[in-house]
Amino acid sequence: MPSSKVPVAAERARRYRLLAALLLPLVVVLGTAGVAAQGISFFRIGTGSTAGTYFPVGGIIASAISSPPGSRDCGGGGSCGVSGLVAVAQSTRGSVDNVRQIEEGILESGFCQSDIAYWASRGEELFLTGGPLKSLRAIANLFPETIHLVVRTDVGIETVADIKGKRISVDRPGSGTRVDAQLVLEAFGIEEADFEVFSLGSGAAADAMREGEIDGFFFVAGTPATAVLELAEGALIDLIPIVGPEIDKMLEEVPFFARQALPAGTYPGVAAIDTLSVGAQWVVSESVPEETVYAVTRALWHPTTRQLLDGGHPKGRQIVIEKALDGLGIPLHPGAERYYREIGLLK
Repeated sequence: MPSSKVPVAAERARRYRLLAALLLPLVVVLGTAGVAAQGISFFRIGTGSTAGTYFPVGGIIASAISSPPGSRDCGGGGSCGVSGLVAVAQSTRGSVDNVRQIEEGILESGFCQSDIAYWASRGEELFLTGGPLKSLRAIANLFPETIHLVVRTDVGIETVADIKGKRISVDRPGSGTRVDAQLVLEAFGIEEADFEVFSLGSGAAADAMREGEIDGFFFVAGTPATAVLELAEGALIDLIPIVGPEIDKMLEEVPFFARQALPAGTYPGVAAIDTLSVGAQWVVSESVPEETVYAVTRALWHPTTRQLLDGGHPKGRQIVIEKALDGLGIPLHPGAERYYREIGLLK
């Protein structure tokens, strides 16, 4: 298999983006570390690349569930989050990285694709060697994530099969995008030896496309994803449909994928296509106390959070309590289960 490559310009841009993303959580942690004895507790949410959907949505949710000491109370126009909690959206390599860090106790919680959560909890696919990650529990299903195959308009790629011989990024090792890209490629009988493999996160891949260093990249994210949106605004890209008898057969064997119609106008100048999606879910370690997860779940669905989600990101409007239990492939955390039973969503 060809060695994965990281163009210099793209890597430099990736480092700047990552540094910027890490500064705010670092300031929060350092600024409050000295008063931890006053009842502050930290709750990390592993997200993904700063150019994706997980990171901004995670920031909105982290803000909604936080209520540090000294905050105005909810009834007085202050935070309606969890008293004493400081939640931080932490940039990571994505779904696979998040579930592993939760299992290892590095993160309390994180966002994860439904397929990754399913495999991780059962010790299948990527998790065959290490065995099942038994600590994973669910808080909620959030929104559908679209499988994007983004290509430059000037490289002659019109179908998945056309990527042979091209320079394509399949995302970083350990990311959910890479797993799903490999499943799609296998469905079409395409091996990594058939094209020049790059291993770039979404932000670095977008930078590399601007520089003409790659021809396309796979990316799994809620729409509209920032990395793709910015390229579309520059009239640089097309999206390739992921359809055909190969996909029909794959869907019979892979239950966590769903068909998705992406309307025209989702990205400026990009035509409607049919592709696939997976569910984005919020998972947590079973070691987090029941009372904490109960309070976090309640804060997630508080009316003030609804306002933040609706106004903060286009994908936020799709995070609705009616879909909270859809497609969960792992057990609910007892704290979340208690909340959903309390409001009648679970019998």
